[in-house]
Amino acid sequence: MRVLHLIGGGDVGGAKTHVLSLVNKLGDHIDVKMISLRPGVFSEDAQAMGIDVEVVKSGNIFADIRRVLKIAKDGKYDILHSHGAKANMFAVIIKFLTGIPTVTTVHSDYRLDYLNNVYKKYSFGVINTIALRFIDYHIGVSKRFKEMLVKRNFNPENIFTVYNGIDYNVPVKSYSREEFAIKYHLDIGENDVLVGILARLDPVKDVSTFLKAAAEVVKVNPSVKFIIGGDGDERKALEQQAEALGITNNALFPGWINDSDEFMSCIDINVLTSLSESFPYTILEGVRLKRATVTSDVGGLSDLIDNGENGYLFNPGDYKTLAEYILELAKNKDKRLEMGEKIYKKAYSQFSLDSMCRTQLEIYESILKKSRDRYLYDIVLSGYYGFRNSGDDAILSAIIDNIRRCRKDVRIVALSKNPPETRQIFNVDSINRINLFKILRVLRKSKLFINGGGNLMQDGTSTRSIVYYLGTTWLAKKMGLKVMVYANGIGPINKKINRKFTRKVLNQVDVITLRERLSISELNNLDIYKPRIVVTADPALTVEPVGDGVVDRIFSQEGISCEQPLVGISVRRCENHIKFNEDTIAEAADYLIEKYGARPVFIPMQHPKDMDIIKSIMSKMSGKAYVLKGEYDAPNILGVIGRMEMLIGMRLHSLIYAASLGIPVVGLVYDPKVEGFLQYFHQSSAGHVSDLSFERLKQVIDEVWNNREKIRQQLIDVTADLKKKAFENAEIAISLIENAL
Repeated sequence: MRVLHLIGGGDVGGAKTHVLSLVNKLGDHIDVKMISLRPGVFSEDAQAMGIDVEVVKSGNIFADIRRVLKIAKDGKYDILHSHGAKANMFAVIIKFLTGIPTVTTVHSDYRLDYLNNVYKKYSFGVINTIALRFIDYHIGVSKRFKEMLVKRNFNPENIFTVYNGIDYNVPVKSYSREEFAIKYHLDIGENDVLVGILARLDPVKDVSTFLKAAAEVVKVNPSVKFIIGGDGDERKALEQQAEALGITNNALFPGWINDSDEFMSCIDINVLTSLSESFPYTILEGVRLKRATVTSDVGGLSDLIDNGENGYLFNPGDYKTLAEYILELAKNKDKRLEMGEKIYKKAYSQFSLDSMCRTQLEIYESILKKSRDRYLYDIVLSGYYGFRNSGDDAILSAIIDNIRRCRKDVRIVALSKNPPETRQIFNVDSINRINLFKILRVLRKSKLFINGGGNLMQDGTSTRSIVYYLGTTWLAKKMGLKVMVYANGIGPINKKINRKFTRKVLNQVDVITLRERLSISELNNLDIYKPRIVVTADPALTVEPVGDGVVDRIFSQEGISCEQPLVGISVRRCENHIKFNEDTIAEAADYLIEKYGARPVFIPMQHPKDMDIIKSIMSKMSGKAYVLKGEYDAPNILGVIGRMEMLIGMRLHSLIYAASLGIPVVGLVYDPKVEGFLQYFHQSSAGHVSDLSFERLKQVIDEVWNNREKIRQQLIDVTADLKKKAFENAEIAISLIENAL
């Protein structure tokens, strides 16, 4: 593999370190060359490291483009990898002239790159914003940067993440504090606690917040000194701010420091106050010397720092919280040492140069594979997506996760009511589910069409729904795709014309997997027998809940107390004029309070649809109940349900969530799919909601409550096997992709 790196050449700080260390390491594995678009320290350092670097800077931009084009053609490079605004512009031109796949590393928020220079903001900044749209692939150096690009409508299928890494095998240079103070003319006492920030003095670094925090700290502990290591356009203004705050004796400006080890060796606490970052090297440089770390919660730093465990995170600009953290660490040397050791261990295992290089090589392989494939996508996913229904969101999340566990480079596009939201939440490309022209274009470039999960093949809600799903299925088959009905519930299908259409279409598909056995009867009744039919399980069973800490925060925000046992309740309005007595649910909720001292928690599974009926039921109660007012995704709702003693549910996926966690359930049937689930899991049903009686519901609640530990163990045993079956859906899908050609 041959890769040509293209960079402006004026880079300093983290971007410079990232590119030079990465390219140098990549040279051990592939043929790599670097072009710097200006002479200077960057290219000189690259040469000193033994990197094959060529400076292209003639003063004539057209001559420079011709030179880069000649290098790219003569070298027969497989990939062009650019860094920064000018390099991105060159990369786009070379791409159009040669067809070489292009990838760029986004080292910063490109909208904030030229905050202090209006001319550059509206020249280089605008050019870069446009060029980024024409580059094939993008690399964010943090998870948040990838999320940022997705929010700005870049295709998530073509965005990768490479965390900055540092070489832990290079010996750390040792410097004394005394030598440092003498060299930079700093007034540092032997017992002073030194808090340092190493950054270029630019608005995006927000060193002003560092000084404001310093002023707060000095009021309490004047032996804390603040060292601002760096230079830039803001230096004079910052020095004036320090004077205005009355901290000139505690805020020290040594200027630019070339050797980070020299700086980090002498400080006790390493701080970053940036408004925006990708994954800053200055933090890793401090971690390498096991320095206690306090940083604004930007970029990928939350992936490294577990707040309060191995470091501290604060919201950008929150100087008072920053001051509190500094004061806490300044008075406790043991805590500084402990946090420094913990963050070092995590960084050593996850944020090393070797790890960065390995990930980058995998990305190159993926790019080459994609660029040589005439197909744009492997899978088109169709379902009830983009409607903010927790159950269907859980299905989509699980399908994507399970398929990528089988093959992580699989390319997926989802049909959704809300494509931007689907891209952001699920990290896949997405198009509007009713845009026929886009659907046709995508189908022409795809291998497998999936009707993904849920109860799509039914006309209980409307004929329009079943016509849509069968129509897109038929279209996909006509266009030559493999087609899979993925972990569906089938039926009820009542209208004769709909049954005929279903039989005609589903007998053409390749595979049908079912989430429960009840659907086999419906397929037999419809005379559907040609596809391969497999009973698996609902993919939502494989979704993992959030951790206890996140659930604690949700409970705190919602005002939910855990002093009493909690019982979840999930209800919904019914279609087809099915009505039930809300008083019965309210009475049952009060019964739980009076008989068992429990506290009901109403859990809306679809916002805002479920809230009206929940409020109506709660208004009929005499006791107090909680309700989740916020809108939460599936892992968060799973975490909440995991705190329940039992769950009373109408919504199918509330029951599935509970069962997957071993939480005993009482089912309220409004649709055959709920009855099918309860039979499949051997769980208790209070009967159909249309003739629900309080006496029957109370009897089932008593049975489940009094046997809940036994039921819990039964569910754990059953769901362990069903989770494996749920994963079989993904294995079948991947086998269809591999045989699609």
